[in-house]
Amino acid sequence: MDFILKFFELIRFKDIVDVALVAIMFYYVIKIIKGTRAEQLFKGILVILILTKISDLLRLYTIKWIFSNIMNFGFIAILIVFQPELRRGLEFLGRTSSIKNALLNKDNKVPSQVTEIVDAVASLSRQKIGALIIFERKTGLDDIADTGTRLDSYISSSLLINIFIPNTPLHDGAVIIKGDRIKAAACFLPLSDSNSIAKELGTRHRAGIGVTERSDALSLIVSEENGSISIAENGEIRRYLDIETLENILTSLYSNSMDDTVFTKFFARAKGKGEDIENE
Repeated sequence: MDFILKFFELIRFKDIVDVALVAIMFYYVIKIIKGTRAEQLFKGILVILILTKISDLLRLYTIKWIFSNIMNFGFIAILIVFQPELRRGLEFLGRTSSIKNALLNKDNKVPSQVTEIVDAVASLSRQKIGALIIFERKTGLDDIADTGTRLDSYISSSLLINIFIPNTPLHDGAVIIKGDRIKAAACFLPLSDSNSIAKELGTRHRAGIGVTERSDALSLIVSEENGSISIAENGEIRRYLDIETLENILTSLYSNSMDDTVFTKFFARAKGKGEDIENE
């Protein structure tokens, strides 16, 4: 009992803060790499570290030398392999204003751009016409826009509907929206390599998720199979959204000047309506 009391007497407030910060750091690192190929590589690194320690305890010097050199010279290789995850992590750290923006946002007025987008999506959903719309935020998407056709036009429901009509020149690919402008159409997106995505989701959904894994963009996806509406963000997808929920999400997006994610409360509300959540 005295040992326990002495132990707690030695613990300083700084020690508690130190441990808490390390725990938070590991939590977000695991959250970022979960469901990606980096997760398996991370497990492999842990195995090497454990084997290195075991070889040291058992005095297996040759094995220890091999594993130690793998860790020393593998640092550069790790940076290359983990490049997408490192980029996502650094961008996540850079997006620090989302909570403040969410708390300060009190304007419930629906922007005109949201009305046009929602009208277009509702029409496409009824007709079961596939669509993929990407909302650019802080992370620039010029490299993706260059794969398609630059438009730089005002947002209108009629234009969005006509873009995605089958067999038209711009229907195959994604539309990129920045602010109140349609930046480009028929853009090619990187596909997600996550193993946790539902098998029934096709290339359009994987592309919509993939761009959110590599940037802070928001993806809006309409299925051509059943007309369902989905939202993807930070490598996660929320499916079967109704028009009202979609309007609330986009209103929040535009009310915060396309800044950061403020959609948690809407997804929590939608969860009771049968949203299927697929993690990264």
